[in-house]
Amino acid sequence: MKQKIVSVLLSAAMAATLLAGCGSTAATTSEAPAAAEEPAAEEAAPAEEEAPAEEEAAPAAEEEAPAEDASAASSELAYKGEISMMHFSTSEEAEGNGGSDAMRTTIASWDANHPDITLNQEVLANDDYKTQIATYASADELPDVFLLQGMNTISWVNQGLVLDLTDYITGSPYADKYNMDYLVPFTVNDKYYAFPALTGGTCTVVIYDSALWKEAGFDEFPKTWKEVEEAKKYFDEQGIDTLAFGNSGQWQLNSCFVSCLGYQYTGTDWFSNIIAGNGDAAFTDDAFVAALTETQRLFHDTGIFNSDFNAINNEEAREYYIAGDAAAFIGGNWDADYIKANLDEEKYKNTKFAVLPQAEDATKYEKFQNIGLGYGLAINPKVADDPDKLAACIDLVQTLTGPEFADYVGENYALGGFTKADFDLSAFDQYVQDFYNFSYVDNKGCEIYDSYVDSSVWSVLNTEMQEMVNGDKKPADVAADTQKAYEDYLAGK
Repeated sequence: MKQKIVSVLLSAAMAATLLAGCGSTAATTSEAPAAAEEPAAEEAAPAEEEAPAEEEAAPAAEEEAPAEDASAASSELAYKGEISMMHFSTSEEAEGNGGSDAMRTTIASWDANHPDITLNQEVLANDDYKTQIATYASADELPDVFLLQGMNTISWVNQGLVLDLTDYITGSPYADKYNMDYLVPFTVNDKYYAFPALTGGTCTVVIYDSALWKEAGFDEFPKTWKEVEEAKKYFDEQGIDTLAFGNSGQWQLNSCFVSCLGYQYTGTDWFSNIIAGNGDAAFTDDAFVAALTETQRLFHDTGIFNSDFNAINNEEAREYYIAGDAAAFIGGNWDADYIKANLDEEKYKNTKFAVLPQAEDATKYEKFQNIGLGYGLAINPKVADDPDKLAACIDLVQTLTGPEFADYVGENYALGGFTKADFDLSAFDQYVQDFYNFSYVDNKGCEIYDSYVDSSVWSVLNTEMQEMVNGDKKPADVAADTQKAYEDYLAGK
């Protein structure tokens, strides 16, 4: 078999656990080639006509390549060998997840178009991917092509683990269609180190059953947490949870809750200053401590969430909503895609979307959700030792973030990525149109915390917030410990 894929499925037992509760790849299962597993929604768009192979070879050192020659967009590449790639678009993840489905479909298309290249994929579940890729980075054993998380960009660039892709992005044949705003998490000193990948969507959306909430006395999802707490009385009588949430991976509380709730307290300048590291903002600032305090109150004191929120992940929590055991669920755009594919007809018709309710003592920012592209396709600098192999890797990442990907994800899911695409929104049903408008039209956007700064900072915050919402740690102490990790990170930059 030409293509080798090693996959750790969402349900696979891990051999060992690390800080984030994620496992190593010791226990793996073989997965059939991605091309055989794609949903038959619609055939992927054909690749655009590409340049002849003799014009595509990139130099070993990217700074020597003029921008106009930087692309490697050709179906006939000089390289004949193996490319290792690591990502988290498992077959299970791709069930209803537009970004992962499009990723797998486009990978399969590229692979079929390059029979002389063996693409060796290591495909892990999301939580396991974050742990394993960090392990590879520590050992300087990253694969040729991998998904780089924005929060790791600066430190990994400083360690020499990521290739400068500036010329290949600005000189790409698709550059005029790129949404350059998505490059911010992958930019260091005005250089670009990854092609923003997957889809640009929200990390924080309340997905709710409008019929259930109407029975509880609300024509739309409550605008304040106080009203949510009032609705709990009705849902308790029905024997269901008011809200479903999963935080066993620890990142969920950061990405899908606090990085949105926090803006209600801090406004927009606070996090911009945190990113800049200019000394004008700290995690110990009263506004951020207030956000942590409200988070603790909501999860620990009110009872509006499922009691096992710290023991399950978001994939398990969304099943509570699908099964009717929770009146609403808080997650990201990937969850909305999965839920869409798994609801019965009546619940599908009744499902709507809302922003997080407003906290009573927060006044800075309203009616918003956090949105962005938190991952980018990066390349190991060692690849540049072989110009032909580098050209092939560039061709791969340009394809996986280019028009073929964009057309597929737009036409099949009404989602957008790094490359802009035109599609007919009216061709979709009300659920899809509503979610598109929620994500891109009706609400303000704010940054996703862990797309920036550094994983060493978020590791402290995420771990201690999990203790905090259990009632085992004070918000002020969490803030102080996070600030210490942040100052250590700034000192080491």
